[in-house]
Amino acid sequence: LFLAVCAVGIGGTFQYGYNVSIINAPTQHIHKFLNETWSSRYHKELNPDLLTFLWSVIASIFSLGGLCGALIGGSMAIWLGRKGALLMNNVIAILASILMGISVPTGLFELLIAGRFLIGINSGIGFCVQPLYIGEFAPKHLRGGLAMGTSIFLTGGILTGQVIGLRQETLFFPPLLGGEKHLPLLLSSSCIPAFAQLLFLPWFPESPRYLLIDRGDELSCAKALKRFHGSSEYRREMEDIQRECFALDGEKPKKPWQLFTDRGVRWQLITVIVMTMGQQLSGINAIYFYATYVFEEAGILAEKIPYVTLGTGVCECLTALSCGLLIDHVGRRCLIIGGYVLMTLWCTVLTFSLTYQELYSWVPYMSMTCVFAFILSFGLGPGGITNTLTAELFVQSSRPAAHMIAGTVSWISFFTIGMLFPFIVNGLKQYCFVVFLLECFFVAAFIFLIIPETKNKSFLEIKKEFHKLNFGKNA
Repeated sequence: LFLAVCAVGIGGTFQYGYNVSIINAPTQHIHKFLNETWSSRYHKELNPDLLTFLWSVIASIFSLGGLCGALIGGSMAIWLGRKGALLMNNVIAILASILMGISVPTGLFELLIAGRFLIGINSGIGFCVQPLYIGEFAPKHLRGGLAMGTSIFLTGGILTGQVIGLRQETLFFPPLLGGEKHLPLLLSSSCIPAFAQLLFLPWFPESPRYLLIDRGDELSCAKALKRFHGSSEYRREMEDIQRECFALDGEKPKKPWQLFTDRGVRWQLITVIVMTMGQQLSGINAIYFYATYVFEEAGILAEKIPYVTLGTGVCECLTALSCGLLIDHVGRRCLIIGGYVLMTLWCTVLTFSLTYQELYSWVPYMSMTCVFAFILSFGLGPGGITNTLTAELFVQSSRPAAHMIAGTVSWISFFTIGMLFPFIVNGLKQYCFVVFLLECFFVAAFIFLIIPETKNKSFLEIKKEFHKLNFGKNA
């Protein structure tokens, strides 16, 4: 099971995290490439405003690709199977890597834009299909920990991108691909996880639930369960899948728009939308935006700040791993509510510490502590649990459509906060964290009042928990 999660994750959410972070390191080199390309092509200097626009397109086209990937990811998982969709997705990643890699030698920045769009599609599909696949082959007593592979590989991708993009040698890491001469290799490095998944994932079977419920292939389902759970343990899971198959009574996979009119999944859908928006709008982007300023005020040299920022990536990775170890013991509710409550606390403290930053010499250090504490709280709660719960709240016929909706909401929220965040910060300054602390508090209250504990429960048992909410207590 552990090896299966690794084979799925390396070409899934690892690509998402890696391509979010890898574009930040070569910003100066890409600016130079754009200037030189424009000068050689049109024999005049590139206007600074146009340069900013082109850079914004290169950075943000990834989000548009991710949205497109989320919209088709669920359908691919139905047509090709969960495993088949992930394997086909690597073709997109390899094509994207080729386009980005040859953009610099050929002097065509349009290829870089096209490559970023394609790798966004790849990330959107992976972010949709990976938790779907893992949630369906994991036994219920380990489902939370294995589903955390989604967040572990995402944060691992972010950290790997930060390390590979280093331009100077550090105590632990040598400079890898951060230099200007390595820019084509850096841009095309996304093909490595894709080739790794193409090499390892074919050794693992298709999702057992997909094989039995969607395809009606009981023999292949039994073989897959034996591979995943062993010959002695697979019968219990087989019985659970058969019960779900019987309850669905041949119901076909639903389309996303059908979920909005289905009263039986009303509160599950509302929950997923609230949690997904809450995760993206929680203030984690504001924390990273203010991190540089906070570190400068704490006396850290400007050239050393990228390496301190690397510590935030390590923090995210460690908390994702910790959450994976705790989730099946502590439960989902405790971790996600606790995470949001702690984030509310740190937003409050950070608002005060940034306001009175120059009053006492120790206040900047409190601000720096809050930055790391917020990241730890996010990783232990919303960062990890949200995707796990999305996979658990729906039965087989609704699950792909639910992941498409969750992915779409996630990418739209990601794009929206990216567009609005500079205006929020310019208008409210450090008081922007008041907005985020209110958002964290209300999401925590919603989860406390609405979401039942899903630990060690089958998908049908979770569906019954929501039945009273959807149809009333007397139903």
